[in-house]
Amino acid sequence: MRSVAPSASQRYAAAWRQRYRGANTVKAMTGYLLNAGIAMYCLSVSASAIAADDFSLSSPSFEDNGKLAVKNAGNDKSNPNCVGENISPPLEWKNPPAGTKSFAFILFDPEGRAGLGVVHWVAYGIPASVTRLVEGEASKPSEKFRGGKGTRNLDTYSGPCTPPGDWHHYTFTLIATDLDPTTLQPGMTRDELLAALSGHAKGAAGLIGRFRHQ
Repeated sequence: MRSVAPSASQRYAAAWRQRYRGANTVKAMTGYLLNAGIAMYCLSVSASAIAADDFSLSSPSFEDNGKLAVKNAGNDKSNPNCVGENISPPLEWKNPPAGTKSFAFILFDPEGRAGLGVVHWVAYGIPASVTRLVEGEASKPSEKFRGGKGTRNLDTYSGPCTPPGDWHHYTFTLIATDLDPTTLQPGMTRDELLAALSGHAKGAAGLIGRFRHQ
């Protein structure tokens, strides 16, 4: 009769029977499994707590690397690739780094202009007390932020105008800074803003929205 090698679980049980013989075997094994279960639970809770404390940016309307809605696209009637309503998506963030006094936003399309890139939005001076922008709020001037200057010289959100068939990746970057919200003057370009934030950035969170139209 051909012998069958014991399984991993059988070898594990045999090892415990060898170690804990007699009347206390069940009690010992139960205690071990209980303690192991508690340890695993604590590790999972700790990992969840660490993840929950990360500085993060999200949107109720699309997942990271998800598709932006058509209404989020640009509405420049002189450009046939602008097929939307220029409504900015809602944005939310949490757990900024300690010492954060204000936030800055940059929306950039690296594939735009045949790879030269397009800056769709620059904003800064967002008070640390602000934790979200509702849908459409970035599409118009707001007391919550100071408008910079994008590629089209706009100081508010400018939605995608993607060529037909191409997927472009619109990267929302939220930068936590130690600058007072009133420090920087309106009208700065992306490069000017990044230079001004040198030595004042506390951390960043990102979110990507993809878009194309047929």
